[in-house]
Amino acid sequence: MSKKRNIFEDVSATTETRPTAQPGLIDKGRTGARGAIRVWLMILFALVVVMIVVGGLTRLTDSGLSITEWRPITGALPPMSEAEWQSEFEKYQQIDEFRIQNQWMQMADFKVIYWWEWGHRQLGRVIGLVWAAGFVWFGIRSKIPPGWTPKLLLLGCLGGAQGAIGWWMVASGVTQGEGMVDVASYRLATHLGLAFIILGFISWYIMELGRTAQDLMQARRARESKQWGLSTGLLHFTLLQILIGALVAGIDAGRSYTDWPTMGGQFFPDSALVLEPLWRNFFESPGLVQFMHRVTGYLLLVFAIIVWLRGRRSAHPRTRFAFNAVICGLLLQVVLGIVTVIYGAPVHIAIFHQALAILVWVLILRARFLSGYPIATSLRGAS
Repeated sequence: MSKKRNIFEDVSATTETRPTAQPGLIDKGRTGARGAIRVWLMILFALVVVMIVVGGLTRLTDSGLSITEWRPITGALPPMSEAEWQSEFEKYQQIDEFRIQNQWMQMADFKVIYWWEWGHRQLGRVIGLVWAAGFVWFGIRSKIPPGWTPKLLLLGCLGGAQGAIGWWMVASGVTQGEGMVDVASYRLATHLGLAFIILGFISWYIMELGRTAQDLMQARRARESKQWGLSTGLLHFTLLQILIGALVAGIDAGRSYTDWPTMGGQFFPDSALVLEPLWRNFFESPGLVQFMHRVTGYLLLVFAIIVWLRGRRSAHPRTRFAFNAVICGLLLQVVLGIVTVIYGAPVHIAIFHQALAILVWVLILRARFLSGYPIATSLRGAS
């Protein structure tokens, strides 16, 4: 109980201690380990990038059908003896790819393509384990920020679906007597498309965790709605082009016409619509699929220039820089795509083309993020 004070007593001379106000006590202790989770997601991001590149090399080296069974657990171990190697080779010899295309292969040749596919699948298992370990670790320690459990769980669900889709893709090529020497191109496109979607979610979460929740809420009020909408459209358009690129890779359409800007001396190739029924040409005709990839690329570039010109008018320097990076990356990708066609899609150029697609995808995500959550800059240029 406080004692009575004289009305003439100097207030500043009192020795009473008053509590100091501490803002944000309601949210204190409930922000979670944002920094540690961000590092964990960065590791997942790097692993998924490597996964996409290794998957591309597996496709370019025609290694994807070398393992004819889906064994999520026991398949983690490669053949450990000559007898096991012989058993795997015999299984491969029974499918159409070997009977039609690879009868020349000996055991040494088979081991090369087997290791590519085994490495691809093993990397998928590693990604799953890294996700599970991180999710459980942060979960049992109650370090996941409020509202983030569903987001992180979504990554695990998408990863599990990706593994199932991967086998669904491989199963389309592991056939006997059907004349299939490759996986179905539309299944390959689904597999690659989901990989980019997973990478997109991880990238977005990393960008969100790089700033405080309070900062994001405040930045959202300054959202540049027009630029946000345009960058969203650019993101979807780019994903469409990536899917068509997967169709090109699935049927080796990039090696069917090696002249540019024409195709076989014409704007529209004669062989584009030779398959019956008509819809098959959009997935299986090398001429039409490559034509679609080219024209979509031109349209994408035009739209990207429109988005970039609009982005240059942003009031935020970092947003403007982000859209400058997008247009530079996309221009380089177009040039590399032309080089890939002219040289007949050799492995080293084709995989660089795919890797650059990853960079462009992330740059667009970054530009979109900064359109929605711009970073305020003072007149002196300090953030």
